[in-house]
Amino acid sequence: MIKNYFKRLCIAFLVLSCATVFAQDVPTPKAHFGFNIGDDYQLANYTQTEAYFKKLAETSKRVKLVDIGKTEEGRSQYMLIVSSPENLKKLDRYKEISQKLAHAEMTPEQAKTLAQEGKAVVWIDGGLHANEVVGAHQLIQTAYEFASKTDPETLKILDNVIILFTHANPDGQELVSNWYMKEKDPKKRTTSGLPRLYEKYAGHDNNRDFFMLNLKETQNMGRQLFVEWLPQIMYNHHQAGPAGTVVAGPPYRDPFNYVFDPAVLTSLDAVGAAMHNRMNVENKPGYTQRGGSVYSTWYNGGLRTTTYFHNMIGLLTEIIGSPTPSEIPLVPARLLPNGDSPNPITPRKWYFKNSIDYSVSLNYAVLGYAQRYHDELLYNIYQMGKNSIDRGKKDNWSFSPKKIDAINAAGKTSALAAAPGESGRGRGMSIKAFDTVMNAPLNRDPRGYILPANQPDFNSAIKFLNALIRTGILVQKATVPFTVAGKNYPAGSYVVKTDQAFRPHVLDMFEPQDHPNDFKYEGSAPIPPYDAAGWTLAYMMDVKFDRLLDDFSGPFERVPFGELLKPENKIPSGSSYVLAAAQNDSYTAVNDLLKSNVDVYRSTENGDFYVSASANAKSILQKANVKLKSAAAPKSKTKIEAGRIALWDTYGGSMASGWVRWLMEQYHYNATVIYPQDIDAGDLKSKYDVIVFVGGAIPPLPTAVATGRVGGGFGAATPQNVPDEYKKQTGRVTADKSIPQIKKFIEDGGKVVTIGSSTNLAYHLKLPVRNAMVEIVNGTEKRLPDEKYYVPGSVLNVEVDNMQQANWGMEKETDVYFDNSPVFRLTGDAIVSGKIKPLMWFNSATPLRSGWAWGQAYLQDGVTAFEAKIGKGKLYAFGPEIAFRAQTHGTFKLIFNQLYK
Repeated sequence: MIKNYFKRLCIAFLVLSCATVFAQDVPTPKAHFGFNIGDDYQLANYTQTEAYFKKLAETSKRVKLVDIGKTEEGRSQYMLIVSSPENLKKLDRYKEISQKLAHAEMTPEQAKTLAQEGKAVVWIDGGLHANEVVGAHQLIQTAYEFASKTDPETLKILDNVIILFTHANPDGQELVSNWYMKEKDPKKRTTSGLPRLYEKYAGHDNNRDFFMLNLKETQNMGRQLFVEWLPQIMYNHHQAGPAGTVVAGPPYRDPFNYVFDPAVLTSLDAVGAAMHNRMNVENKPGYTQRGGSVYSTWYNGGLRTTTYFHNMIGLLTEIIGSPTPSEIPLVPARLLPNGDSPNPITPRKWYFKNSIDYSVSLNYAVLGYAQRYHDELLYNIYQMGKNSIDRGKKDNWSFSPKKIDAINAAGKTSALAAAPGESGRGRGMSIKAFDTVMNAPLNRDPRGYILPANQPDFNSAIKFLNALIRTGILVQKATVPFTVAGKNYPAGSYVVKTDQAFRPHVLDMFEPQDHPNDFKYEGSAPIPPYDAAGWTLAYMMDVKFDRLLDDFSGPFERVPFGELLKPENKIPSGSSYVLAAAQNDSYTAVNDLLKSNVDVYRSTENGDFYVSASANAKSILQKANVKLKSAAAPKSKTKIEAGRIALWDTYGGSMASGWVRWLMEQYHYNATVIYPQDIDAGDLKSKYDVIVFVGGAIPPLPTAVATGRVGGGFGAATPQNVPDEYKKQTGRVTADKSIPQIKKFIEDGGKVVTIGSSTNLAYHLKLPVRNAMVEIVNGTEKRLPDEKYYVPGSVLNVEVDNMQQANWGMEKETDVYFDNSPVFRLTGDAIVSGKIKPLMWFNSATPLRSGWAWGQAYLQDGVTAFEAKIGKGKLYAFGPEIAFRAQTHGTFKLIFNQLYK
């Protein structure tokens, strides 16, 4: 026994000694950066952070550094995979287990076996919104601790969990940290006043790109989340918390999206409780949840929220904190404990290190939960996936607010049956009312969708499918022609069935969102959704699909998970080619042809493009992803030239302008970014043929009733001490200096395209239009109050005059993204005189397609877009967000058509 005791003692001493040496080999943040993470007035940039990540991988056997792709500015985006050395040796196996369980294509017995073998996978990111500097810095500190610490809790986590520490925005950290640290006097340092967006195109909207995955950074992260690793938990760090608190976290307020598996919500409760409880045990007050903050789980498209539609536990915290010390303000309403905030914090001085400490503790809480319940987490994601597959294989009726309304309506027409409520009191509605709605065959959920290959813009349909594939959705392709439900489909058509693990995401991309009428009390103003209320991507991209309610089969082959599709377009024989105006990619090809001095013509009847089959044209078109037809050029045609395009932007960067800039680049338009000073300098027509003003560029008239949401940009303040290289970008569009120059540009023959709130230009130019969304109160025209009319970001249907040149390639009706957007009434003889041509309008009292439209009847007959002739030029006013987040492919042509001479 004594011999065994000394043997165990020697082994323990050896392990402790090795651990001590190991820990000493891993450089501390201070040894690398020259300061502790959390020190006042100190920020690390990405160059320094990247070098530190590499050191961690070189010195710690627990760390594997993975380059997951390049950013939009060309930097490497890194993910640190951290676990025990033994687990790192079997990463491929653990990744395979995570994938198989998430896809749920196995028996429960097989899943239980894999859940016992596997390790929980937890994603922790930081830095997505780069001016929220806690995120990137807590990532550095937490990575160091798990690379070096040897306490029992850390070692248990490393044994049972694979951690994916992911930097979400390298470009942004470089910009923000360098901006903050440029001041020699620490007390003058600030993260405000950034000269440009902290993501090259999208800025803050990089967290709205996760079902579309347009941006390189979001594509990199999306592949790891939805194709490669499929973690059971992902944790997205943000700031700032609500005033009077430290941090807002899970669980979140209602409404949640009705397509979720219920286990997603209860899992959020469980992990949120672990996080909240750890804060209280460690005497870290100030955590709030549910109604204590504005964050919900309705929206799809955020880094956190898109994961819910994939059966993952998506965590968001919003924490206060800055390297410049701050104060927790006095908010008396926050001081009284309640169920959302049982441990309030009192006003006090707050330091950066406090926020780092809170964040690291929250990470430990999440990872501690994962290590304790690793097998349960693995099995649960399988079970949620299996539930989805089972629902997709049989008739299923989902609940929604509209169906509840239908049940209530049916109940009013049927006799009430006595149905005891709680304690035997109250009366329920007849079950016939339920059966009328929830057993109606046409109210079933779809079994799948077919996207025919012969639709007008099949290339955009393929882009839609690629967005699904990037988010891990299973897509199938028809190898030969087939027939389903009596309809014939060509070979090459695609099928998306709902009997798959990520069925919630499939439904969310094809089906309308039905946001509830959300009010604090009857008669109050609506409670705004956290982001959009409706976003059905198939609608916004104008994808044609058939919705099948019965099971179907055919000659379908599976597209491997994560494998992107490519258009199969061939050059036909003939003397000239037609590029349909209905196809967005036609415009890309036309731009390439024009850059190579190929003559391009447009039909004056429908806007289709025509080009002769020259060797030069063939060479360009062979490289283009565009569907061509062979046909003789029409008699009525006009030759086009590339327009000289200007795109408005502002100091600090406009997200709406950034998205349009991205769009221009994708479709090969050359555009010059201009700023208010460029406009005020005048002589615009000598430089440009068309100027695009996105929302936020043109201010309202001081006396006007605002049209739609005002947006930002024209009201942005110019910070002090702007570096010389950015001074030309400062200023704002003004009524006295800028508007006269814009007016002269149009009168001289220029074209101006305005979107959203920038349609205010129509009022500055005194055009015969007025705001349609008003009422007369005591003889005065006032904007309709939210209690009567409120349409947060949603998809609405409008009628289109597709014979107008501005609308070439559009159909007679289209879906638009509408966010309390401008709507107009034409006044006097606007149409008869030829001053105004309506381009789009509401032809229904119920135009809502997806989302929430309170008081939508007010929209009927309102004009949403028009063309106005002014002198030799034209103004185009588009109220809806026709380029919204580069998601609205169905309305891109409304911009493209105006960009040629």
